[in-house]
Order: sequence, then structure tokens, then C-alpha cells
Amino acid sequence: MAGRLSWGLADQAVSSMTNFAVSVVVARTLGAVEFGIFTLAWVTYGVVLNISRGLATDPLTVRFSGVPHGEWREAVPRSCGTALGVGAAAGVVSIAAGTAIGGTLGAAFVALGLILPALLWQDSWRFAFFAAGEGRRAFTNDMVWAAALVPALMLAAGSGSVFAFLLAWGGAAAVAAGFGWVQTGLAPHARGVGPWLRQQRDLGPRYLVENVSISGAAQIRMYGLGAIAGLADVGAVRGADLMLGPFIAVTMGLALVAVPEASRVLRTHPRRLRLFCLGLGGLQVGGALLWGLGLLVLLPNALGVGLLGEVWPAASALLIPATLAVAGVGLSNGATAGLRALGAAPRSLRCQLFAAAGLVTGGLLGAAIAGASGSAWGAAIAAWCAALVWWTQLHAGLRDHARQITTPGSAPVVLTTGNEE
Repeated sequence: MAGRLSWGLADQAVSSMTNFAVSVVVARTLGAVEFGIFTLAWVTYGVVLNISRGLATDPLTVRFSGVPHGEWREAVPRSCGTALGVGAAAGVVSIAAGTAIGGTLGAAFVALGLILPALLWQDSWRFAFFAAGEGRRAFTNDMVWAAALVPALMLAAGSGSVFAFLLAWGGAAAVAAGFGWVQTGLAPHARGVGPWLRQQRDLGPRYLVENVSISGAAQIRMYGLGAIAGLADVGAVRGADLMLGPFIAVTMGLALVAVPEASRVLRTHPRRLRLFCLGLGGLQVGGALLWGLGLLVLLPNALGVGLLGEVWPAASALLIPATLAVAGVGLSNGATAGLRALGAAPRSLRCQLFAAAGLVTGGLLGAAIAGASGSAWGAAIAAWCAALVWWTQLHAGLRDHARQITTPGSAPVVLTTGNEE
């Protein structure tokens, strides 16, 4: 388990650093308003990414982690095909919307539409490798993306447009997605999309709603903040998030392997699942607080200006609430892994809807009261309220699971592989 977790952290570090590099270069090159436009495209990508994960890769990690290799190879082309299909469909919508909007903002959404298929296909390889316990291959794939990104960013910097930077980011992802095909010899299976969606219909739609609710809430919060306080405030919130980016990379790396590992714990030592989730959540809370304290105490102001340029002064004022928000989400992540491993999709769906509603409510009310600062504090309060709900539901889910396996005559609880049809 330690080895698999280490590869998860290493892979996410590479992935997050590529994203961080793009954001830093955009912030320094284009300024606060253009960085705000880039952020709106970024959060829109986050919504589409979570649609893809809910339908394609989340069911894969729940049902095909630790299964025989033949079953994994049968499932991966259908899962990757689903991710690619989501990217193509969303890309058409984004291009149409960008054409209608026009201007710099519209051009950004046209570029996003062009790169979405590659971004989602590359992301699906990462989850496929971790489901198989092969984090080293995911790490290699992301290293290819990082290497391709260097010359792409150099070309984009010469043009000085959000459109060019988005194309550079997505073009590098396309190189890595193609390399995933080379690594596995498996191509996305378009004909397998329908059977995949039918076989995962008990999990996929719920995970879709879960994922879209929270990413959609983040998008609504950013759009609302931009409408209430202006695009510069959107850039300030994104800038604070970027400073927490290295630690967020750690939490995302843990998330890549958390559900597969929780599923393995449930299969082998079900009574240890609660302890596993507590350790996972507690580690993330402590790490977030230490990282935020380090930024506040040790980070020189000149370095902040060097990284974010004119975005830094406003972003630095948001570090305390941003840190608390990340810590609250980290605590929730431990319970999320447990509920996913249990296959308790209705419970996790209720938690995610509560978290999404809290983020929108807290973020927009705070924005109306105090702009970017109010929105950041509202999001932090919402994150800790959501953590309480997540852990309450995990406790109930573990109690139900224990009752099912101890009640005389009850059927044993088994995580199926999705091949029943």
C-alpha cells in the first residue's frame, strides 16, 4: 500500500506542477483580467472533467481495482471511450458557446472545446493505471505531458493570448494521451460506451451528480464572484488556490489511490476501513494547516510577487480562509474514500449535494458582503460543515455494512466487477 500511495503522490505532483506552471505563466504574462478569463475556462474544464470521472473512471476504480488483469483490460477501453466521448460532446458545446460569446472570453471557450477530448482521455489513463495498481505507468504518462508542455508554453508565451495558452496545455495532454495508448496497446472503444453505461448504471449516474454538483458549485461561485465583484477578484481567489497548489497536489495524489486502497481494505480487513479513513483525513488536515502556516510565516513577499505578479497582493490576503477550506475538504476526503469503497452511492450523493449547496451559498453570500475575502471565508465555513456531514454518513454506512454481514441469513456484501451482463 505504501508503494502505491507513493506513486500516487509522485504522479499527482507531476500533474499538478504542469497545471501550476501553466497558471503561473498566464498570471505573469497576461495580468489579472486575462487570468480571470483563464480561470473561468479552467473551472468549466473542472465541471466536464467531473462528468467524465463520474461516468467513466470512478466506477472503474470502485469495481476494477485489484481484479484479474484480463477483466481490467476488458473494462479499460470502454471506460476510456466513455471519457473521450464526454470530451467530444462537451467540446462541441464549448466551441458553440465561445463562438456566440465572442471576444477574448469567447476565444478561450473555443480553445477549451478543442482540447477537452485530449484532456479527458489522458485523465482516464491515470485512473486506469491506479486501478491496476500500476502507479508507475501513470507517473510516466504525466512526465510525458510535462515534457511536451515546456516547448508548448514557450510558443504560447510569444503570442500573449489566453487562446494560445489553452491550446498549449491541451496539445501537451494530447501527446500524453497518445502515449497511454502505446503503454497499454488499448484503444478507446466507442462501441463499448453504451454497454459500459448500462453496466455501471447503479453507480455512474450518482457519481455523475456528485461530481458535477461540487464542480458546478465551484463554477457558479466563480461566475457569481466575477459578476458581483469583478474578474480581478476571481483571479485573486484563483491565485490563493495556486499558492496552496503543492499541498492540493498531495491531496489529489492521495485521492487517486484512496478509493482503490479503501476497496482493498474492505475486501481483506473490513473492520479497519474506519481507521484507514481517519488516517487519510487526519493526514490531510494536518498537512493543510502546516502548509498554510508556512506560507503565512516563511514565504517572502518578493517571491509571491515573482510568482503571481500583480495578482499576488490580493491573493495573499486570502491565504488563511483558503487554507481552512482546503483542510475541511481534506477531512471530507477520508470519509469520501470509505463511502465509495462501500458502494454507498446514495449516501455519498447526499453529502456531495450538501457540500455543493454550502459552497454556492457561502461563496456568493460572502462575495456580496466582502468581495473575494467574503467569498473565501464563506467557502471555508461551508467546507467544515460538509466534513461533518460526510463523517456522519460514513458512520451510518459502516453500521449498515456491519449489520448486513452479521445478520443471519443475509447475503454477503461483495463489490461486483460490472460484468453481470
